[in-house]
Amino acid sequence: MQKSRLFLLFLTLFFVMLGFGIIIPNLAYYAEDIGATPTKIALLLSIYSGMQLLFAPIWGRLSDRHGRKPAILLGLLGNAVALVAFGLAKDYISLFLARGAAGIASAAVLPSVMAYVADVTNTEERGKGMGLMGAAMGLGFILGPGIGGIMGRHDLPFFVAGGLSFLTFLFVLSLLPESLQKDTETAHHAWVSPRELFRQTTLKSPLIPLFLIAFFTTFSFAGLETTFPLFIGEEPWEYGQREMGWMFMVMGAIVVLLQGGILGWLINRLGERRIIVAGLLLNALGMVLLLCAYSFVTLTIYLTITGIGNQLIRPTNTSWISKQTQIGQGAAIGIMDAFLSLGRVLGPLLGGWLYETSAHPGFVKTMFGAILDGKFYDNNAYSYTVLAVILVIATVCLYVPLRRVEQGTSETDRVI
Repeated sequence: MQKSRLFLLFLTLFFVMLGFGIIIPNLAYYAEDIGATPTKIALLLSIYSGMQLLFAPIWGRLSDRHGRKPAILLGLLGNAVALVAFGLAKDYISLFLARGAAGIASAAVLPSVMAYVADVTNTEERGKGMGLMGAAMGLGFILGPGIGGIMGRHDLPFFVAGGLSFLTFLFVLSLLPESLQKDTETAHHAWVSPRELFRQTTLKSPLIPLFLIAFFTTFSFAGLETTFPLFIGEEPWEYGQREMGWMFMVMGAIVVLLQGGILGWLINRLGERRIIVAGLLLNALGMVLLLCAYSFVTLTIYLTITGIGNQLIRPTNTSWISKQTQIGQGAAIGIMDAFLSLGRVLGPLLGGWLYETSAHPGFVKTMFGAILDGKFYDNNAYSYTVLAVILVIATVCLYVPLRRVEQGTSETDRVI
């Protein structure tokens, strides 16, 4: 394992996620300041993930063809420009365009960094390397919202995050070497058009179960994140931003220790499939337990359980895909990121709709009301149960396909 390069990649992802975290507490407020409605704010969130959905596979494929470093550099520089443009925007159209541009640029960074990790690690080291990257992302995400929350002005965090992205660009430009050799770039990974790439991943790829795992885990957790502030803001909790920040900080700290410490060892000892199945079930269990919480401590514990389950999966899934791919690390990880982005687009929509309908009689509430008692309605959070049920169904349906991936596919059948 090339530890010096992994350390540089760790710092790169840390700074990227730190900048991302800094703007989180301020994006909605800043958009509201210029007159954006809640629906328009939701569109700002969706356009970002939507652009990542479309462009992550393309950026990943370009990194296979032209190198990881150019893709990372272009993503960082484009992200810096888009963030500054967002901070300077004075109308909604400008906000929308800047946010979309940020989604396009940021889609270049993560798959390229993860593909770089796959380039410089062997199969035994892969899980540890991916776990370290997950820890870097988690650490940046823990510290970012706290920094952004104390800046006072709602536009300032975007300039700070943009400057941080530009400094990271200079850092990568100066210190990070390219991981691909020229013969590897040209000889082993012939160009595949985006249309053909989509056809292969949806119709022909034996790794589609892993891509679906990426979708369902992000879909469920995004649905939780969307409604959790509303859930803890109601009776009997009536908690606000500060309490939620502490909960996510505790969850993030434990996840960082897990990903950066023992996840690689667990993958090598238990295998990716067992880790992923355990993560799915922990994710679902934590969501259901949230309905049984009776204090700040229990809320934090149950949120941490679902967070651990969710965050066990991404680096494990990335490691597994990188070991199986036959058309290039960047392309395969970019496709996985596209499924993640689709989950971030659809999850909040379903979670918000379920949460809203819990206050009114309807088919879904009647159906689940037969299962749970009256306290269920008081908590107004049957959406978590629905999301947990979806995860369990996905786990059952994908269990056999995951075993097939674990057993391996022949070289003639394997496309990605």
